[in-house]
Amino acid sequence: MDSELQIGLVALGVAAVVGIVAYNKWQERKHRQQAERAFKSDHRDVLLEPKKSAGKSGRVEPKVAGIADEDDFDEGIVSAPVITSRPVASPAQASGRHKTPGLPDLVDSRVDCVIRIESIEALDAPRLWAAQREQLQALDKPVRWFAFDDRENIWRELNAHSASAHHWFCAAMQMVDRRGAIGEHDFQLFAAGIQRVADHFLAVPADIPARVAALTSAAEMDQFCASVDIQVGINIVATADAFIGTKIRALAEAAGMTLGDDGAFHARNDDGQTLFTLSNMEEGLFSAGEMRNLRTNGLTLLIDVPLVADGVGTFDRMMRQAAQFAETLQGHIVDDNRAAFGPEAAAVIRNQIKQFQAQMASMDMPAGGRLANRLFSA
Repeated sequence: MDSELQIGLVALGVAAVVGIVAYNKWQERKHRQQAERAFKSDHRDVLLEPKKSAGKSGRVEPKVAGIADEDDFDEGIVSAPVITSRPVASPAQASGRHKTPGLPDLVDSRVDCVIRIESIEALDAPRLWAAQREQLQALDKPVRWFAFDDRENIWRELNAHSASAHHWFCAAMQMVDRRGAIGEHDFQLFAAGIQRVADHFLAVPADIPARVAALTSAAEMDQFCASVDIQVGINIVATADAFIGTKIRALAEAAGMTLGDDGAFHARNDDGQTLFTLSNMEEGLFSAGEMRNLRTNGLTLLIDVPLVADGVGTFDRMMRQAAQFAETLQGHIVDDNRAAFGPEAAAVIRNQIKQFQAQMASMDMPAGGRLANRLFSA
């Protein structure tokens, strides 16, 4: 009797356990079916399914965070925003600009060694001007500074009186002039000086040029400038008595020429640029106080060809002036070898002037222009 009771209790326990397991399985299946129905949708999943416009490759183009493209708007679907990491501003973006501003219009990369620097905080121009003067004073080539005006989106040339504040600055050292091209020492002085200026203000140089490229460019430009750097001079010499200073001055002023600080009379155009000069062929300069007592046996008329826009026209004008001087002063026109300078010699000179100025124009360096004045001014 007891054994039968024990067997019955065991069977009942097993049945209970089986029932519990079966109930748990049923509940698990029920929840799985509910979850599947809850997530099941008739709409396309734009994050998992390739777009129709992706082409044969099925490539899905990435989207900018929070911005839908045109195809999404056409289909009435806006894709979920892409999660991105927080952007970190680079030094070139510290001033609010996304890229380094270009070169100033007054700078020519063939002639100027250029370094731009950025200050994270707006830097007062007077502070920069004082610092650069101290660091670059050993240079014997001119250096110009520019500051970028973010409002007007233009570069402005700085001087000792500039009082604005800016993020971007540009230093431009002229690499070539009539004294020749820069050397390695000049380049190093300039690059190191700009670096020290930048370090002083915690600024960042954006584009220090390559040394070899800069020196090569300077040497090539200097070679070209030397090939077209000519001055044409003719002389008026006395045939008998020496020329009197007061008479020279009267003739020069009647021709519209003015006495300059260099001791020569200048014929100028409407913009005040010198076309040709009249100077003493002998030692001694012309001066207003000494013209009354001056006596000389010769005068020189000179054209600096690279600095005159219309070289041929200016030469013709100078020849007419020379003829008038020679007639009035009773002299004759000769070249530097004291040989007579007649129409044939003048024709040769005219052709040479025309050729040289054409070469300059072919290099985008017109005679008498802004760049020519920088390169050929003493």
